[in-house]
Amino acid sequence: MALVNTDKMLKKALENGYAVPAFNVCNMETVQAVAEVAGEKNVPVIISVSEGAGKYAGFEYIRAIVEEASKHYPNDIALHLDHGKSVDVCKKAIDAGFTSVMFDGSALPFNENIAETKKVVEYAHSKNVTVEAELGKIIGTEDMIHSDTESFTDPKEAREFVSQTGVDSLAISIGTAHGVNKSIKTPVIQYGVIDSVHEAIPGLPLVAHGSSTVPAKWVETIRKYGGEIKKSQGISEEDIVKMSKTAICKINMDTDLRLAYTAGIRQDLSEHPEHFDQREYNKLGKANVKEQVAHAFELVIGK
Repeated sequence: MALVNTDKMLKKALENGYAVPAFNVCNMETVQAVAEVAGEKNVPVIISVSEGAGKYAGFEYIRAIVEEASKHYPNDIALHLDHGKSVDVCKKAIDAGFTSVMFDGSALPFNENIAETKKVVEYAHSKNVTVEAELGKIIGTEDMIHSDTESFTDPKEAREFVSQTGVDSLAISIGTAHGVNKSIKTPVIQYGVIDSVHEAIPGLPLVAHGSSTVPAKWVETIRKYGGEIKKSQGISEEDIVKMSKTAICKINMDTDLRLAYTAGIRQDLSEHPEHFDQREYNKLGKANVKEQVAHAFELVIGK
């Protein structure tokens, strides 16, 4: 099945009160894990690639792997650029065959964010590619993204931003956070912000970034087998379930898959010091990712 953009899948999610998970990948094994679970469950999925992952693996390489995976399953799969920090990077992903891109101008002044987002929208829509943008600041660090401050999305600004840019979805700041240690205290999701932004732009799918739950089992496994993750804090599973029933139609998860994969590799190499073939030690990493992805679907889609 050919890759699709996110337009229909997110609008359907908005109309029916659920969300579509977006899983970040950077190699063949994680692509396979996500695609296999989504295919087995016959549910839509968004496979995301950060700007950093694109530099690591190559946008064209990843697109080819995801495209091949999509041929084996009947469900809709979108290939999405996560946190593109420039117009040029977004264009590069589009030209490589991505079906959806995010331009992240959240660090820019409001009017400059609008101006740069419009450039991406104009180019993307001419290629039948959907565009996500971000308004507000999400705290934390992950890949090439970092912010020491947090500012919740303003509904009035959201209405103006969407009206002037024509974006297809909007990532908003609601108390989630990037990274393995999301905050000193348990993150508090601002459901009032979700509701007020939705009221301001009722027909537009909203997106929650920084929504990994940072499962203790993976953190503990990594520590058990020699890893050093000193602090970890995720979004509660209860909040993931609750968010998926609001106007949040896309929930991003990156850290959880990294932890699951790394836990598997560390465990395998520790228990089997004779292993040197990546085909051996990648197996448990991939199996862990499949387990994590399956659980995420249960939380977000209820399936």
